[in-house]
Amino acid sequence: AVLDYGMGNLHSVAKAIEKVSVNQKIFISKDIKEIQASNKLVIPGVGAIRDCMNSLVSLGMDDMIKKYSEEKPILGICVGMQLLLQASEENGGTQCLGLLDGTLKKLEVSQGIKVPHMGWNKVSQKSNHPMFKGISQDTFFYFVHSYAALNSENQASITNHGQDFVSSVFKENIFAVQFHPEKSQHDGLRIYKNFISWEGGNIQ
Repeated sequence: AVLDYGMGNLHSVAKAIEKVSVNQKIFISKDIKEIQASNKLVIPGVGAIRDCMNSLVSLGMDDMIKKYSEEKPILGICVGMQLLLQASEENGGTQCLGLLDGTLKKLEVSQGIKVPHMGWNKVSQKSNHPMFKGISQDTFFYFVHSYAALNSENQASITNHGQDFVSSVFKENIFAVQFHPEKSQHDGLRIYKNFISWEGGNIQ
């Protein structure tokens, strides 16, 4: 299931996953019962995090995501990753779902460094996670964001844009990325393909 909570590039995400799926039914949904019955959940997202959180809460999806994560795999993308962290400084401060460690701060503008961070950048893996299977160290992925977690005890990779930030996180059944796999060509599709075969659980 690709979560439809009114925020995100749902169709491009769903089409990218369909490209690498063989026998799986990929569907976009805002129906909680239908989502709960799915085997895996993708949480995309673009836009302001407060709007995204308000939309999730108003649809009753915040509790559903927490319960889902206890049993089945979840993949968060961009703001979909940010929602899973503890809080963001954006919009004067926004509480997030708190399923993973990390607080989002605005990236700093400095000489030669522009914000939003837009374009291709290296992802340096810090964890031997199954979601990185077949993806080389320091592979480039496509980013579009202004806020990021500068550290997290759940980090799976880091990226540098004037300063290091956390570009992916993991914990038990959750894996989430700050970049956009659906805009990252072959290696982005590999992330989605790995998600289809990943069964979740703790990574040593």
